[in-house]
Amino acid sequence: MRTGFASIIRRFASFPLRTSIESAGEISRPVGRPTLAFVAGIFLAAVLVSQAQESVEPDVLPSLAEPSSSAESLPSTSAEPLPASSQSLPSIAPEPLPSSAPSLPSSEEAFPSSNDPWSSSTNYTAAQTNAIPPPRAAGPYGSVDNKNVFVGEAIPSGESRRFHYHLQLTVRGVWDDNIFISHTNRVSDYYFAIEPEITIGFGDMEGRSSSYFRLDYMPSAILFVDHSDEDAFNQLIHLEGGYNSGRLRLSLSEDIALLESANLNSISDTTGLWANLDASGPTRVNIFNTRLRADYDLTGKVFLQGEFDSSIYFYPNRISSYLVSGGLYIYYNWLPKLSVGIGGTFGYDWVDDPTPNQTFEQVNARLNYQATSKFNLYASAGVEFRQFDNDQGDHTTPVFEVGATYHPFDGTNLTLAAGRRIYNSGFLADQDFADTYVVARFQQRLFRRVYLGLACGYENSDYFAAREGVSAPRNDDYWFIEPSVDVLITRWLSAGAYYLHRDDSSSIDFFSFYDNQVGVRATVRF
Repeated sequence: MRTGFASIIRRFASFPLRTSIESAGEISRPVGRPTLAFVAGIFLAAVLVSQAQESVEPDVLPSLAEPSSSAESLPSTSAEPLPASSQSLPSIAPEPLPSSAPSLPSSEEAFPSSNDPWSSSTNYTAAQTNAIPPPRAAGPYGSVDNKNVFVGEAIPSGESRRFHYHLQLTVRGVWDDNIFISHTNRVSDYYFAIEPEITIGFGDMEGRSSSYFRLDYMPSAILFVDHSDEDAFNQLIHLEGGYNSGRLRLSLSEDIALLESANLNSISDTTGLWANLDASGPTRVNIFNTRLRADYDLTGKVFLQGEFDSSIYFYPNRISSYLVSGGLYIYYNWLPKLSVGIGGTFGYDWVDDPTPNQTFEQVNARLNYQATSKFNLYASAGVEFRQFDNDQGDHTTPVFEVGATYHPFDGTNLTLAAGRRIYNSGFLADQDFADTYVVARFQQRLFRRVYLGLACGYENSDYFAAREGVSAPRNDDYWFIEPSVDVLITRWLSAGAYYLHRDDSSSIDFFSFYDNQVGVRATVRF
């Protein structure tokens, strides 16, 4: 799904929409291998659970029960509503209990949740456009895709000029029964994913209440066992910085995704929940997204926010686009924990021929409610007016985004997001589509070391003509579900298994597919 609101770059070497698929009957996967992989994954999880239970030391277990006390601030979709006060709630580290052995990490450290649940954990694949979100969405394409409810790494803010770093390596082994997400030729294979990640930064990277800088980089190598021609190397880069002088707050971010496959989803969750529905197949895409925000306090209760967004979605030999947008919003801190805002966004979208260029305007009302440190709610709703550089009439549609996080108990986390936005199609000429989605994630810690997870989501893509006389009958209904289990073995090592089912029912059969994946994974943290 295209996000964000950089000059136009030249096309890369052409890359076909679909890789050639072997004719029916040429490859037949034995039933025993996928079954064996599934059984092996379950067996591995059971062994790890048993090992973790046996290795638990009573004097260090209480440290796992300590909740993270940093408040979680929700992002805005069409802007980033910030409280009038520049102060953020402090991070309070739990006092370590005496122990002869090093304490195990808390649940937050082991499987961290971000201070911003839709922050730099970026989504890169839904529709043709799910990409490069900076921390919060803004404008018609959003600059973040709130579909991503898989929270990212939270690094303690600490002192304003303190140096932070985080290193980790994840290795996954996956059996996939439809590697091309194809309706007509289902081909299965095993693949391995090698995904190192590095985060470095200075200053208040978590609270963002003072100056800071952050860099996240994750390359991902995907290696197939039988289809080495489908091997892919993806790169995700996120740069973010901020400045706070008291009344004036500035933030600037740049996100780059260089993607060669449909298997990479985000820095924090790479299993590919949101398939590239618009392409309906593995495709190469390069995405560049820039986002600038400036907040200025007019009074103790009123502040202004100016915003600028730029995004490039480059598809070799397909329909690429370049978008710029700007907006101005005014916010009022109605209650100490409730702020409301209203304003507008204007933008221009250059699209490759034959799709016409487009102008759009939005009027949005916003709400940001932080009831307690355990519950946060964000909502944005408005109307978009879109014009086309041809004889096509204007297109008017509602747009909205809603996000909520809830932590009722220690070790229990629930995240929910929903929204509706308009996007250009990168694969169907003279067509845009309205994308409506809802997604949720639930995580529960058991026995202090075992983490059960469940993710599920639904997306509807309804295409419409961007030029008079063009037929646009396509309508897709997509859903996924992913249960998972992970075990914290030591403070630096975890392992687990997951199952992912994806299903797309399209009014054009060519784009329909269903897909099953079974994977095991291990993560080492430094």
